[in-house]
Amino acid sequence: MLRTVEARYMMILMLLIVFAFKSSATMGQTLYVDGLKGKNNAKGTVNDPLLSLDEAVLKTNSFKGNEPVTIKLNPGLYTVTHKLILKTAGSAAGKEPYTIEAVTLPDDKAWQPTSMPVILCISGNNADYEFAHCEGMSVFQNNINIRGLKFVGNPNTSVHYYYPIGRHDKTLSGLNVTQCLFIGEANSSAIQSAFWVAGRGIHVDHCIFHNSKIAFVLSGNINGFSLTHSIIDGAYNTAIWYGFDGTQPKFTFKNNIVTNCYYVMVYPVENGQPAYTFSDSYITNNKNYLGNYPKAQDRFFAEPNKHIKEINIKKTGTIKLVDVKDDGITRDNLNPTKNSAGQSTGAGLFLNK
Repeated sequence: MLRTVEARYMMILMLLIVFAFKSSATMGQTLYVDGLKGKNNAKGTVNDPLLSLDEAVLKTNSFKGNEPVTIKLNPGLYTVTHKLILKTAGSAAGKEPYTIEAVTLPDDKAWQPTSMPVILCISGNNADYEFAHCEGMSVFQNNINIRGLKFVGNPNTSVHYYYPIGRHDKTLSGLNVTQCLFIGEANSSAIQSAFWVAGRGIHVDHCIFHNSKIAFVLSGNINGFSLTHSIIDGAYNTAIWYGFDGTQPKFTFKNNIVTNCYYVMVYPVENGQPAYTFSDSYITNNKNYLGNYPKAQDRFFAEPNKHIKEINIKKTGTIKLVDVKDDGITRDNLNPTKNSAGQSTGAGLFLNK
């Protein structure tokens, strides 16, 4: 009888160990960061968070890459002093996701603008791809996810070109960015372009781009790109600079608002105007719609629409976005007001309105 009880006990113990192992593998590797309460060299657990995003990203660079990686940011200001390399020690082509996200996301009941982690890059030029510039987060592997963060411009006066998110390897796939803010100020903390990216499977939704010089610089092998339910406001160069390399792969543009921009889209003159489809969007109050770019002249030339197919595109109506009043930033800041045109698009920071 005693041996039977011992055998059952050992069997239960082994099952618990196996279950714990599988649960750990499912959970992956998660690091918590808190810019106010965290500590350097902490464990990175929910009760012992790291202090800086720099340290958290550096730790992930040594992870094996055979499990999902998640960095969860508590509310606060995260000052980035050098380029953050988003990768693990595993293969760049690995399938496991690598995620940086806010602890509290915009659709959570407890969310307020103060819940949103703020990413402030103060680094000088830290990259020389094509020319000297500064990147905040540089993607070096597949399946990167970024959720619920606010990126502001770089105030370092030695930096002329700042890109919060960069990816230059044309072989990479999978970059998903959702519910993020990109806010620049040309005279003090400019964003040259929120994205300078290459490769496949770039999906951006429910993001707001406010006063970035450019929202997107799309370079080589851009296949499977999608921009949905997002707002581009005040791009004083162009909303989208599309440098496709001779092909016109899948490109999804729907349920967006593009307003107060100098151009909506420009492209290399050598490859001509792409034959894309824009649908269910408001494209209003922009200086120019489409333009070509001869590199030798280094300027844009407006041209009429010859190939863009438009489905339910509204080019009239006033877009009104919630702005700061005497009471400061409100929950709906930079989202359409209740009486604004473009409400039907569902564009803005929130998945559920």
